[in-house]
Amino acid sequence: MLLGTEELQDARPALSRTKVLVCQLEISPPSSLQALRMAQENNVKTIFNPAPAIPDLDPAFYKVSDVFCCNESEAELLTGSSVTTVEEASRASQELLRRGCGSVIITLGPQGCVVMKAQDSTSKHLPTPAVTTVDTTGAGDSFIGALAFYMAHYPTMPLEEMARRANRVAGASVQAIGTQTSFPFEKDLPAELF
Repeated sequence: MLLGTEELQDARPALSRTKVLVCQLEISPPSSLQALRMAQENNVKTIFNPAPAIPDLDPAFYKVSDVFCCNESEAELLTGSSVTTVEEASRASQELLRRGCGSVIITLGPQGCVVMKAQDSTSKHLPTPAVTTVDTTGAGDSFIGALAFYMAHYPTMPLEEMARRANRVAGASVQAIGTQTSFPFEKDLPAELF
């Protein structure tokens, strides 16, 4: 079954009580866009992950994203510029912010991530601790899930700190095989992340 307008309207009461909505492009882009708009109408924080990335992304996605979170290859496709270094990610963040995002996070695998907020003039690089990588499948999903957790449970925490912690959670996930099976439980993470 495809998620469409009718299903989103049915979900409106639940959505209005939500703290954070995460959307991506594995469902139809119009459905994701409608869900993000509904979230903003209800003062729900939004995280948009443009994955799988499409070159002709509707410009409205930028404006409904409190946090626009993508990896380096998605940032490259969307900006048309190389994104392999922290400096290039900083420039890509500026371009994505110009399109209307509230903030941008570009994940860079073992280099950590770059965070830039609309109200700031510079980006912040947040390195990730070195780990022994076994499987990177699902690392981005782990990062975004952790970010959503921190936004919902610690809404006054600075975005940079949320991203720093999400880096650590994603770092734990790449040390195990699989996608969902590699996502760590709270008991598997250091107490200072909570």
